[in-house]
Amino acid sequence: MCIGATDLQATARFYAEAVQMRRVFDFTRGGRTVGCYLAFPDGGFIEVFQNEALDREARAPIQHICLETDNLDETVARLRKLGCEVSDKRMGQDRSWQAWTSDPSGVRIEFHEYTAESSQRTGAECRLD
Repeated sequence: MCIGATDLQATARFYAEAVQMRRVFDFTRGGRTVGCYLAFPDGGFIEVFQNEALDREARAPIQHICLETDNLDETVARLRKLGCEVSDKRMGQDRSWQAWTSDPSGVRIEFHEYTAESSQRTGAECRLD
């Protein structure tokens, strides 16, 4: 996934500290850092590029991303310690625990902790209200 960032350094720091990703390498142009590649601990990447013209209030093609965690309570506590606004943990209709936050550029992030009853594990239909 590639996302734009109104503040590249703040966004990279958010993903490194709050999401616990590792900054793998930077993209530079004319000696200036314009982007970076971040790795998840178990594989996969997010690519972030500076975009000063990004309109945080506009509806973006990415509505949100969802990241799995083994310990949602720990994740929420870490986010709050870093000063991030994060929702309280709640049970979703898919029977997974969830909490929501946004990165510094406004990308909505849903953190999921699966349960034995989660639709993602059982394949059960998830009926929305």
